[in-house]
Amino acid sequence: MTDEQERVQPSGVWATAVGVARVRALETERENALFRDPLAQAFATAGGLWPSSAPLPDDEAARRRRLAVSYSIVIRTKFLDDLLQQASASGVRQVVLLGAGMDSRAFRIDWPEGTRLFEVDTAAPLDFKASVLRQERADARCERITVPVDLREDWPSALAAAGHDPALPTAWIAEGLLIYLPEDAVELLLARISTQSAAGSRMGLTLGSRGVIERFGADAAPGSAASMWVSEMPDDPVGWLAGHGWEAGSHTLHERAAAYGRPITTPTQREERPGGLISAVRR
Repeated sequence: MTDEQERVQPSGVWATAVGVARVRALETERENALFRDPLAQAFATAGGLWPSSAPLPDDEAARRRRLAVSYSIVIRTKFLDDLLQQASASGVRQVVLLGAGMDSRAFRIDWPEGTRLFEVDTAAPLDFKASVLRQERADARCERITVPVDLREDWPSALAAAGHDPALPTAWIAEGLLIYLPEDAVELLLARISTQSAAGSRMGLTLGSRGVIERFGADAAPGSAASMWVSEMPDDPVGWLAGHGWEAGSHTLHERAAAYGRPITTPTQREERPGGLISAVRR
């Protein structure tokens, strides 16, 4: 039986990772792409989202919301790519992707020698991903280690068993993850990250901006990403992270988009609050 025949199709929260891959594949095709993800199209194809996806809704407001989500995925991907490259330049050689999904950074970033990258996720997406990687004959550019564990369970022990050393600095990425977790689970996740982080560790987070669930989730289709969002960022994300021992910077989507030469041209309909793109250093 081939990988294609054995492959379990995406469902639930992790199915959204295939949608993210489709957005990254579309960005990769742009002449002025902010990043290139050569595996994204293969993930989207395997998940049934390539070459086409669900048509844009007729309702103009719903259409704009979907386009806004795609835009945010592109900007956050570039933001976190830059953070990881800065972490590598500072000497960090351990990377942990929490809720890794269809992330292909192990394959598309030029990592320094000695880098170990851990992908933490449940078995289903990791198995789906492995079948696509075999099909594409993809070779990682660093030591890539998968850690099949539910983040609601004792993932730090599973990560340690896989070889993670908390005595060494780590670059942590939680991209498009926290918005799916209730607030108590977000607090627990951050507490666990903090206890596993030596001084000099870096962290990149994406947080749902205040009001995003009301704006995007009110008429979200059942099973869509927005229908599963439950958590927004604190009013003061920098202070929140300081309480956990991190020195953080907060960036809005508008700020980063303009810096990357992709300014958002539509006027904002509300005052921008602290941004949901977070970079942090463990002191």
